Amino acid sequence: MIKIGIIGMSPGNAHPYSWSAIINGRFDGEEISRVGYPAVAAYLEANRDTLGLPSAKVTHVWSQDTAISESIARSTGIENIVGKLEDMIGEVDAVILARDDPENHKTMSAPFIEAGIPIFIDKPLCYSQADLEWFSAQNAAGRFLMSCSSMRYANEGRIIKQELAALGELELVTAVGKKDWKKYGIHLLEGIFSILGTANPLSVRHIGELEREIIHIRLENGPQITLHLFQDITGTFQLSFFGRNGWRLADIRNSYSMFRDNLIEFIRSVEEGAPRIPFSETETLMRTVIAADQSRFNGGIPVYFHTI
Repeated sequence: MIKIGIIGMSPGNAHPYSWSAIINGRFDGEEISRVGYPAVAAYLEANRDTLGLPSAKVTHVWSQDTAISESIARSTGIENIVGKLEDMIGEVDAVILARDDPENHKTMSAPFIEAGIPIFIDKPLCYSQADLEWFSAQNAAGRFLMSCSSMRYANEGRIIKQELAALGELELVTAVGKKDWKKYGIHLLEGIFSILGTANPLSVRHIGELEREIIHIRLENGPQITLHLFQDITGTFQLSFFGRNGWRLADIRNSYSMFRDNLIEFIRSVEEGAPRIPFSETETLMRTVIAADQSRFNGGIPVYFHTI
């Protein structure tokens, strides 16, 4: 049995609740709804028969507020609340950093990475070139760190992937989503790149504005890509692939399924002793996220990958 510690939480991100429930196989829907996540309680209830991953258990939790830690523990069956992050070291076999505030990821993950404890870091891994270089150095030194958006495992995307050849040569890929580039751009990128396979960005350009963000990506070989993230629109994440022979739309709706598959892959990685996602793929995606922000900051000029 793999003992997992979970770290929470950042505003608006219910992953400490949902992911602990998926692993431990139990949840208190009333408590999860009370703290502001009725949609999470609803999809956990709808998938109650598939809850629980038998080879792992979330045994420890830490958050910045004891009351939050108690709520997470009470509602998902976690036995131990720790007062400091470092108190998990020596008590758990792996850690999930279930926060999506990338500016804090390096500081919060460092004690576990340096102690050799496998860690999954919620998307996005980081939001600065300096932090990315630090994580890259840790990976090069053989440390176990894994990070991705669960969109990588979306069933809707996998259906597109198996049908991709029928579309012929791809000319254009578009993606639309709600919220901000900093935290949610990685969703669109991970969803697209996991379908395309190996894709090497040549340039990234931010041609929108804050809260109405539009990013244009040119690949060395492949379709042109445009990503659209608008803070105040409604709807789901949608990925569209346009080829010379046909087109397909992935309307991403099944969050539970992709979260569960993501957690299964992390647990399998811990069992096998190495991340099942090549860090080079994560690094490329993070460089793309950071390049788009650099482009916006510099008035929308293209950022070329060979310069960063």
